[in-house]
Amino acid sequence: MGHSLRAAALLAFVVLSVLVSLLITSVKQFGSGSTRFSNATDEEEVAALRRALDLQLRERRKEILPLLLPYDENKDGVLEEVHHFSELDQNSVLDFSLWNEVTLGSGKALRDRMGCESLMDVRAVEVLGSGYTKLVVKANLAGGQPVALKLVNEQGIDMSKCVEDFKDPQGCRELVSYKLQKEMLLLQRLRHPNVIKLKGHCSGVQGGGGVEKGRVTVILEQGTPLQMIQLLQTPWEDRFRVCLDLVRLLHFLSQSPLGSVGLLDFQPRQFVTVSGQLKLTDLDDISAEETACRTDADCTLQFLHRNFTLPCSSRGVCEDLNEKRNIYNAYRFFFTYLLPHQAPPGLTHLVDHIMNTTGELKANINQTLEAFEHILLLYKSGLHLDNLHPSILRDYTVMRDMSTSGNVEYRCWPSYSQQGCLLSVHSAREAAYICNSHSQCNSFTLTGQKTWTGRFLASFRSSFGHLVPNGASEVYVKRSKVHQPPSS
Repeated sequence: MGHSLRAAALLAFVVLSVLVSLLITSVKQFGSGSTRFSNATDEEEVAALRRALDLQLRERRKEILPLLLPYDENKDGVLEEVHHFSELDQNSVLDFSLWNEVTLGSGKALRDRMGCESLMDVRAVEVLGSGYTKLVVKANLAGGQPVALKLVNEQGIDMSKCVEDFKDPQGCRELVSYKLQKEMLLLQRLRHPNVIKLKGHCSGVQGGGGVEKGRVTVILEQGTPLQMIQLLQTPWEDRFRVCLDLVRLLHFLSQSPLGSVGLLDFQPRQFVTVSGQLKLTDLDDISAEETACRTDADCTLQFLHRNFTLPCSSRGVCEDLNEKRNIYNAYRFFFTYLLPHQAPPGLTHLVDHIMNTTGELKANINQTLEAFEHILLLYKSGLHLDNLHPSILRDYTVMRDMSTSGNVEYRCWPSYSQQGCLLSVHSAREAAYICNSHSQCNSFTLTGQKTWTGRFLASFRSSFGHLVPNGASEVYVKRSKVHQPPSS
C-alpha cells in the first residue's frame, strides 16, 4: 500500500511539473531573479556563488559546442573541437541552425515535430525511471499517442546538490537541463534505426516567454524497457534479433558523424525495444574522444575478469579503443546470455565463432557485423537445413486451406505461445523434423503468420477434434510414428 502511495505521489509530481512548465503565465509565478537569494544575507557571497554557477554554465556550453560542428563538411570525417566562444565569428562552421532547432524549435527539421502545444493535454501513465538528473515518464498525448517524456528530476541528486551549493533553483535547473539539451543534440547527430527517435521538445525559451528558463521536456518515441530475464525465455530468433540490432548500432557508432563513439555505461537498462527493434535510449554517457598514448601500455582496456592491451597508433592515440570496448561489452552483457542457447544446429558453429572472436577481441566491428549478417542470410533462406531430406514429409498427409479445432495442445520451450507449442520454421520440411523430434506431436499447422525474418509460425499438437476451412493455413498429420529422425 505504501509503495503504491509513493508511486502515485511521484507520478502526480511529474504531471504537475510538466503542466507548470507549459502554462503561459507571468515570470512572477515561477519566481523572479530578485527572490532567488532571499535566504542569502551577504551580497558578496551571493555574487561569488553566482560567478561560480556561471562558470559551471559556461563549461556546459563548451561541452555542447563540438556537437554543433556540421559533420558533412569535414573531408576526413573527424570533428575538430572549439574550446572558446572567442573562436566563433561570422565565418564559423558551427551549425547554430541546429542549436536553434533544439532550443527554439525553429528550422525545417522540426516543422513536423512536437512542441509545447503537444503537451497541453498530456496524460502521464507511469514513471519509467528516475536518476541523478532526469525523470522519464510514460505518457499519452491528445488522441492517445504514446510517448516517453524526459525532464529534469527536481528531486534528483544533481538538482539537490546544485541548489545546496549555489542557492539558485532556477540557475540550477538551467545547469542540469544542459544534459537534456546535449542529449537532444546527440539524438540529432546520431540518427539511426537503433537509436530512439526524437519526436520533439518543449523548452523554456521556446516561443519567447512564459515557460521558465531551464525547464526542458524532451519528447521521444515510447519503447519497452529491455528485460533480460524475460528475453532469456523468448525463442532464439528474437534473441538473435536483439544481438543483431546491437551490432548494427555499434557498427554505426564506430564511424558516426562524431567519430568513433564509445558507450561508457553499457548496460541493458540503456536500451528499449520498439515493435521488437532494439534502440539505445540513453545517450548520457557516450564519448567520441580518442585516448592519448605514448606506448601500448597506455591502451589497456580493463574489465572485471579480463584485460586487453591495444596498440598505440602513430598518431599517439589508442587504436580503435571505443570500438573494442563496445564489442566486448556487447559480448559480456548480451551475446553470452542470448546467442548460444538453443541456436539452430546448423548455425551453432557460426555462433561459436562469434562468441570466440568477440570474447577475445579478435574481430573488429566490420567483421562482427558481417558474421551476424551471414547467419541472418542462412537462417532466412533455410540454407542451414540442407541436411534435411525432402522424404521427411512422406510420413505426413497434408490438407491445404484448412486449420484445426478441438486441439489437444502440449507445451514446448521456448514457444511464441505460453498455452501451446508455436515455433518459427522455414518450411513444412523443418516443421516435420521438429514434430518428429517431439514425442507428443502428431500433427502441425503452418499458420500463414510470419516472424520478423519472414519465417512461418507453425503450431504443433498431440491431436485435434476436426478440420475447419481456412485459406491461410495448411495442416500436416502423421500417417505413422514408425520413422522418426533423431532429435538434435
